[in-house]
Amino acid sequence: MEITMAKYDPLTQFLKGQTISEFPMTFREIERVLGGKLPPSAYRHRPWWANEAANHVHAKAWLMAGYQTQQVDMQNKKLVFKRSTDSWPPHSGMAEPQRRFQHDPDQSKRHPMLGALKGWLVIEPGYDLTQPAMPEWADLIDENYGPRKPE
Repeated sequence: MEITMAKYDPLTQFLKGQTISEFPMTFREIERVLGGKLPPSAYRHRPWWANEAANHVHAKAWLMAGYQTQQVDMQNKKLVFKRSTDSWPPHSGMAEPQRRFQHDPDQSKRHPMLGALKGWLVIEPGYDLTQPAMPEWADLIDENYGPRKPE
């Protein structure tokens, strides 16, 4: 049985409509928002509530709304949703306005592209970024424009 994001869309919409930066919810309250039951694993396994979007459509629901789960209390079946600027997706696209939350006063000082590729690019240890990607370009440039004059 494949679970789709649509099951958790009501949670995304609910969280997007919130104006406070953090608030507690019980598992039952989340089920009321969803209009159905959470899976048994949500009641049994703490990792179900992890803030990892990869292969977890339920986590994408709160991350896409700009929230993360915290203080998950499995025994009392409750947690806290906290607004986060590090949520998935990490940043708006270049043509989209970047969301600004009032709880982050430093955000207004940063350029919207700062950190836009965070988590998307991995540079292998030992790789020298100062080396030309294509050394033959130097020969091509010299051929077309002449050798570089020493300064």
